[in-house]
Amino acid sequence: MKNTIIAICLAASSLTLAACSETERGTAIGAASGAIIGGAVTGRAGGALVGAAVGGTAGYLIARSDRRGYCLYRDRYGHRYEARCRR
Repeated sequence: MKNTIIAICLAASSLTLAACSETERGTAIGAASGAIIGGAVTGRAGGALVGAAVGGTAGYLIARSDRRGYCLYRDRYGHRYEARCRR
């Protein structure tokens, strides 16, 4: 059981490295954090999966832009700004 939770957490955290845009990165970070917290609190793979779903949803809602075709970015000083998404 512990190995399953560790595997889920590693898979979720590897998504954060592969995410391209800020929205995808926010979703992946939220999912990874949720999986780690859910797995640690419940000690079960189901808890890690629920935590990943909740964390991913929260990360998406925080990182997304309200305008179509625009993304939220963060500069090196930590300021958030909205610009056209890079493709």
